[in-house]
Amino acid sequence: MSPETRPGRLDALREALPADRREAEARLDALVRANRATVSVVFPVVGAVLLVASAEGVFGGTPLAPLAFHGGLILLGTLVMRSPLIVGLAPLVGRRELAGVGLLSAYAYGIEYVGIATGWPYGEFEYLVALGPELGGVPLGLPVFFLPLVANAYLLCLLLMGERAASTASRLLAVIALVLTLDVVLDPGAVALGFWAYDGVANVGAVGVLSGAGFYGVPLSNYAGWVLSATVAVVVLDAAFDRAALRTRLADCEFMLDDMVSFVLLWGGVNAWFGNPLPALIAAGIGVGLVRADRFDASLLRDVF
Repeated sequence: MSPETRPGRLDALREALPADRREAEARLDALVRANRATVSVVFPVVGAVLLVASAEGVFGGTPLAPLAFHGGLILLGTLVMRSPLIVGLAPLVGRRELAGVGLLSAYAYGIEYVGIATGWPYGEFEYLVALGPELGGVPLGLPVFFLPLVANAYLLCLLLMGERAASTASRLLAVIALVLTLDVVLDPGAVALGFWAYDGVANVGAVGVLSGAGFYGVPLSNYAGWVLSATVAVVVLDAAFDRAALRTRLADCEFMLDDMVSFVLLWGGVNAWFGNPLPALIAAGIGVGLVRADRFDASLLRDVF
């Protein structure tokens, strides 16, 4: 490269990069908005197919065998599906919000490590599939898996509750209940896929709740542990973010809850495939909540199918 052309290329690179944070956020908004159908419909549907195929051994003995429960693909796909939430929240993140997210990430790692080592508070369990790189037996991507569940539940409750969300007690209780509801969908699906397993609990369906065998392979102690986890996470999130700013951003950002659409399609589909009717119906109920909040855009499905 001649000295004469180098400055020209550097100038072109500078022009291509966003001038400031506001411009970068605007570009990310446009990118997510232009690819909503791909992110919130194609990715979860393809993800569900790949996960089910992995669990059913479809890839075994074929050139596609490396795709079976590929930790990197699982983490990448999750990040893509989380992108509408991350991009939606980005303009609201300052020092206080960043500190809250950091605290919640540390808490998520800590309580998961304790859970693996001691069986408290979720019950004795172990990971059977590597969900990406691990540290001390805990997936490094854990905040990507856990924190968005809390944030999505918080945002959806703000939309559905309206003025009732002004009551701290009502708001927190509603979000905690919704986070627990999300886990009632997620955990049975994950157990069916073989992501993790609980000691001494058979996957015997809803009747198992009455017999003490668990709920679709998940012990009731797990849900008691999630009440604790959700309570701490929701309280910290509520303190870290400005609720009025969240409402304003929700009104302006139509894709902010698209990650919840992905959740309904992915985990509703997985539970339906493995014959877990109650978790699948609960996922559908969450979808109804998204429709009521005017956050499930049917055009996304039309764009794909």
